[in-house]
Amino acid sequence: MTEDAAIPLTRAQDEVAELLSDLIRIDTTNTGSTATSAGERAAAEWVAGKLDEVGVDSVIHESERGRASLVARIPGADRSRPALLVHGHLDVVPADPAEWSVHPFSGEERDGYIWGRGAVDMKDMDAMVLALVRDWARTGVRPDRDIVLAFVADEEAGGKLGAHYLVDEHPDLLEGCTEAISEVGGFSITVRDDLRLYLVQTAEKGLAWMRLTASGRPGHGSFVHDDNAVTRLCEAVARIGSHRFPLTLTPPMRQFLAAVEDAYGVEIDPAEPELALARLGSISRMIGAALRNTVNPTMLDAGYKANVIPGTASATVDGRFLYGQEEEFERQLAALIGEGVQREWLVHDQAVETTFDGPLVDQMVTALKAEDDGARPVPFTMSGGTDAKSFQRLGMRCFGFSPLRLPADLDFASLFHGIDERVPVESLRFGVRVLDRFLRSA
Repeated sequence: MTEDAAIPLTRAQDEVAELLSDLIRIDTTNTGSTATSAGERAAAEWVAGKLDEVGVDSVIHESERGRASLVARIPGADRSRPALLVHGHLDVVPADPAEWSVHPFSGEERDGYIWGRGAVDMKDMDAMVLALVRDWARTGVRPDRDIVLAFVADEEAGGKLGAHYLVDEHPDLLEGCTEAISEVGGFSITVRDDLRLYLVQTAEKGLAWMRLTASGRPGHGSFVHDDNAVTRLCEAVARIGSHRFPLTLTPPMRQFLAAVEDAYGVEIDPAEPELALARLGSISRMIGAALRNTVNPTMLDAGYKANVIPGTASATVDGRFLYGQEEEFERQLAALIGEGVQREWLVHDQAVETTFDGPLVDQMVTALKAEDDGARPVPFTMSGGTDAKSFQRLGMRCFGFSPLRLPADLDFASLFHGIDERVPVESLRFGVRVLDRFLRSA
């Protein structure tokens, strides 16, 4: 490793936006079914080509036809040290072009932003890492320890065909990795001109996607009917959708709230922390969801004709539980579902939590402060989930660290799976610089 971690990285910073645009143009829509998904193969091959251009070898594995993940290893100067995994997913959620200001797969650069599906979730991190690694290869930089890169499939559907598959079928590719970084962390919230909180994800909620099915007696729609599957299901869905789970303050959220108290000079009532979180703007919705278990109905399916009462009706529900809350969550959920409705897990995966300490965290803090003297890194729990759920099964400490210094007025939270998803070009350049400082000596 060179001593000067402030190399300008001109070429990497200049090409990161172009790399992101090109990657967005590769449609990797994940519908949750291989039959209707675009697949990640083309994107994985594109990444492999970009790495091959600078002499970095990689391997691609498919879990199903077209559902491809890529892994590469960057040798470190000290091969005796444990390796660090840097993982990002290649798939994106669907996007309807009719709803967007630009085509969601155009990768257009406009008004200082790169626009398109995946711009923040999470092809931005993929592009930043790729730009940095290409720069290292050109200039002969070696990190202190091995860096394993994983560009994976299927994260948006729970990771069974991506990260889960690698952990189960190809764990040798991840040999020696004890820590990992990925998405949804390292982004800024502006408190004032000289102070920005950078949220580092140290925990994420567990995943409990389920199908609820109610049965009843089918019949003619004109009859008086007391055993209606649609009615029974809707009653359960209404109970679930309107329920508010009790507040549960986990260790990372206690630390986060303490940081907010200090930064904003306010006192937070631990019984009603959402009132103070409103100061954070739109991001408060994401943060607030990490203060309790949540469950939301998302899809309904019943019947085939207006005058026929169906024998069954089903609903899809998105449940999320905090670390250490899985058993209590399922008990509460069962009470909400009630009698006469069956539950089937579609995706069920663990909550993940680690502590905000140690040399890796110290290096994150140092790298952020070196590029922004107003940075104050703080831990938080993410309301959603990432592929950390899979990699944690191999014993890795997992963090969300995809550094972006964001404009104070950007509604960042709404861009995840949102319309007109976009990321500032200057934020990408900032991220490359921070990742360079961090990964050289992490």
